[in-house]
Amino acid sequence: MLNRNARLTAAAAIAATGIALTGCSGSTGASTAGPVTITFWGWASGYEKSVSLWNESHPDVQVKYEAIANGGAGGYDKMFTAAKAGTAPCLAQIGYETFSSFLAAGMLQDVSQYVKAQRAEFADWVWGNVGIDGAAYGVPVDTAPMGMFYRSDLFTAAKITVPKTWEEFRTAAAAVKAADPKARIMNLPTDPYLYAGFAWQGGAPWFGVNGDAWTVSLDSAANSKVAGYWQGLFDQDLVTSYPAFDAALYSAWNSGKVWAEVGPVWSASLIRDNAAGSAGKWAVAPMPRWDSTDSVGNSGGSATAVMKGCANPKEATEFAMWMSTDDTSVSNLIKSAAILPASTSGLANAALDTPESYYGGQPIYQLFRTESGKVNPNWRWGPVMSTTAAALGDGLGKVPTKSATFQDALTGTQKGTVSALEAQGFSVSK
Repeated sequence: MLNRNARLTAAAAIAATGIALTGCSGSTGASTAGPVTITFWGWASGYEKSVSLWNESHPDVQVKYEAIANGGAGGYDKMFTAAKAGTAPCLAQIGYETFSSFLAAGMLQDVSQYVKAQRAEFADWVWGNVGIDGAAYGVPVDTAPMGMFYRSDLFTAAKITVPKTWEEFRTAAAAVKAADPKARIMNLPTDPYLYAGFAWQGGAPWFGVNGDAWTVSLDSAANSKVAGYWQGLFDQDLVTSYPAFDAALYSAWNSGKVWAEVGPVWSASLIRDNAAGSAGKWAVAPMPRWDSTDSVGNSGGSATAVMKGCANPKEATEFAMWMSTDDTSVSNLIKSAAILPASTSGLANAALDTPESYYGGQPIYQLFRTESGKVNPNWRWGPVMSTTAAALGDGLGKVPTKSATFQDALTGTQKGTVSALEAQGFSVSK
C-alpha cells in the first residue's frame, strides 16, 4: 500500500509533464538466447521476496526487482522520466488513485487478453481501478476497505454501544463527550484520500466518464450530504481537529482522548505502531452504514502495472498474476507488507485468520475480508489527482480554523479540477 506522503503527492510529476505521451519505445525483454527477463520497479516491503520465490520456480522467466522511492517521494517521477526516455521497466507498482493518470498519459499496456482466464480472481470494482471500459492494464495487488477501530475498554466502561449507522455514530459521539468532556469519538477526516473513502462509501463519486469526456461531481448533492455530516459533527464540537497523521493525534489515541478511528485496513498497523501504550484495548467493527445501504468505502491499494513498450507483456502479466494469487507469495506479502489481498484466492489465505494481540486477540482481518466484498463499486479516480488532492487538502485544512467549511473545500476543488482537466486538453462534460 501507499504511505501518506505517497498518496498526497502521488501524481505531482504527472501533472507537470502533461498527458501528451503516447507510449514508451523502450523494451525490457531478454535476448532470444536465454530466459526472458522482466524488470520490475516498486517500493513495498516484501516485494523482493515474492520475486525471489518466483525466480526459484520459473527459470525461463526471471524477474529483476529494483526498489525505488515510493510514488510520492519520487518513484512516479522516475517512472515518467524513464518512459519518456524509452527505458521504462516492464512492470511498476502504481497506486489505484494514480493509475488513471498513467493511463491517460498513454504509459500503460493493455493486457486484457493475458488476464482473461483469471479475471474472476478479482471483483469487478477492483478491475475498475486498473483499467477502463473492461480493459486491464495491470493486475491488482491489495485493497483497503474501511472499518471502525475503537477503544473497546472505554466504550464498555461508558456503556456506549458501538454504532452501526452514521446516525448512531453521531449519538455515540455525543455520549463520548458526555462521559469525558475532554475526549471525543474521532478526529476530523481532513486528509483528502482518507476523506475520499467516506465519499466512496456514501455513493458520492468525484469522477465519471460520459462518452469521450470526463465528468466531475465533487459538488454534487451526494457529496454535500457527506460533507454536511462531518461539518455538523465539527460544528457541534463532537470531534477533534488534530492535523492528519500527526503525533498529537497518535498521543490522543494512546491516552484515550480520541476513542475511535474510522479508516482503511492499513489503519490497523498505523494505530498499533503509534499508540503502543494502549495495546490490547482496541477492537474493530464494521464501518458505520448510511441508512440501510450495506456498503463501505476503500482508501488505498495498488497494482502491478504493465508499462507501455514492455517486450514481454504475456510473461510480465503472468508474473504479476502469480504474485497476487500464489499462496506463498500472498503469505509473504501479508506478513511483510500487511496487505489485504485483492484476489479471491488471496483472501482465503489462512494468515488473515491470525488473532491480533494488539486488538485483544481479535482476528481483525477476517472482518476486512468480509468487508472487502461490500465496497461500493461505483467509484473512479480521475487523471489529475495531484490537483484534486492538493486543492481538497488545502480546503479541508482550513475547516479546523473555521476559515472554510467542508462544502467550501468541495466547491473550490470542483473548480480547480475542471480547470486542470481543460488545461491539459481533456474534454469535460458539464
